[in-house]
Amino acid sequence: MSAPPSQAPSPPSAPSPEAGVPGVRHPVLVALVVAIAFLMEQLDATIVTTAIPDMAHALHTSAVDMNLAISSYVLTLAVFIPLSGWFADRFGARRVFMAALALFTLGSVLCGAAQDFRMLVATRVLQGLGGAMMTPVGRLILLRSFPRSQLVRAMTYMIVPAIIGPVLGPPVGGYLSTYLSWRWIFYVNVPFGLLGMLLAWHLVSPRAEEPDARFDFAGFALFGCAVGMLQFVMEAFGRARPAWLLAASVASVLLLLGVLRHNRARERPAVDLGLLRERAFGVATLAGGLCRVAMNAPVYLLPLMLQLGLGMSAVQSGSLTFLSAISAPGIRVIIGPGLRRWGFRGLLMASAVACSCVLLGFSLVGPHTSRGLIAAMIVAYGAVRSTQFMSSNTLAYADIPADRLSRATSLGGLLQQLTVSFGVALGAALLRLLALRGLQPGLAQFHTAFMLLALLPLLTLPGFLRLRAQDGAAVTGKAPAGDAG
Repeated sequence: MSAPPSQAPSPPSAPSPEAGVPGVRHPVLVALVVAIAFLMEQLDATIVTTAIPDMAHALHTSAVDMNLAISSYVLTLAVFIPLSGWFADRFGARRVFMAALALFTLGSVLCGAAQDFRMLVATRVLQGLGGAMMTPVGRLILLRSFPRSQLVRAMTYMIVPAIIGPVLGPPVGGYLSTYLSWRWIFYVNVPFGLLGMLLAWHLVSPRAEEPDARFDFAGFALFGCAVGMLQFVMEAFGRARPAWLLAASVASVLLLLGVLRHNRARERPAVDLGLLRERAFGVATLAGGLCRVAMNAPVYLLPLMLQLGLGMSAVQSGSLTFLSAISAPGIRVIIGPGLRRWGFRGLLMASAVACSCVLLGFSLVGPHTSRGLIAAMIVAYGAVRSTQFMSSNTLAYADIPADRLSRATSLGGLLQQLTVSFGVALGAALLRLLALRGLQPGLAQFHTAFMLLALLPLLTLPGFLRLRAQDGAAVTGKAPAGDAG
């Protein structure tokens, strides 16, 4: 008697959009938790700006010196980001993410309770240390919660807060400091931090990836010093003596060369610059980074031009610049079809040209330009900026092997943070160089600054041309056979 034929296994059903990666519970909820953390970190990079006069008066210091309360936070973010990947591998992403949220929340409480300027700067450093761990580890959690085919969706949860956070910061800070107190700028983080820790405990996987991994502290120290020196050069450009700037620039280059030499002798360097040799990651972070520098400068320049150049009030200026955040949440609708039609190379090149056109358009704004046209230009700026940021960030991680994701998110997060600070510093440096000594900049100086910035996105086109059709194929779903590159 012959055995009955074995039943053929039924084909696996296609995963639903909510399914995510096997073993990951509720990936959309995980993404929302991470997005809240991103929004907190990005808000605090700019939320202080409108409250500086009130804070300076309360802490018995000058408004000029209060700039240190901003730069200390941003610099701490950039310097300590390389630690985040190793911590996530060593102790597990959930544990590190929760610890980062706790540190950020504690730093926020202490910032709000600061009794003098030095205490505020010290607690801003503590807050920045929590943010430095929070953002890259959150990005790593997102990348592990969604399959590569849904990477655009995952990056939406990360990029939208990063785009709208710096825009929301000034109006939110102005409202809180005007109607409550400048201390509520920091206290408002507390309920979000506590909620984030609670949800992360229930939703994020507790596993540690490489519990025996050792951290490269020497490479971390070298790179941290190089980043700090570069930030000093950008902040002091146009103010410090040329000899000091030259010495600092040479020192930063020598330190970066030292990092490269050190990395060749390390199997797991703290800052894996070898990732830049991966074509998709290298093009997305370097060429895309240069475009981000240009597009982050208007976050600083545009409100000043509207107030100093066109005579608007702070409320009028804030109500207009806020419009750049309108288009950010809906950009995912554009990204998906755009990638399927043109691929990463076509979409990034088109968005770079559009970035240049938008920046050039700001150089044409004058006293007779209608408010409606200015509003439309700012909305367009937000849409183009969001498209460029999300496309380059998605490409950066599309082809990275799983065992290098933690290092890639650390390096990518560090470079992304530097583009924010470099963009603001570049905008300020251009104004200092263009304005007449002792006088505040006028409309002509702002126009020239925007025209110079419009050149930067065009310089990225040769980099984007290096991309091939198969780069990011897991995201676009297109990998043409016989692509010659």
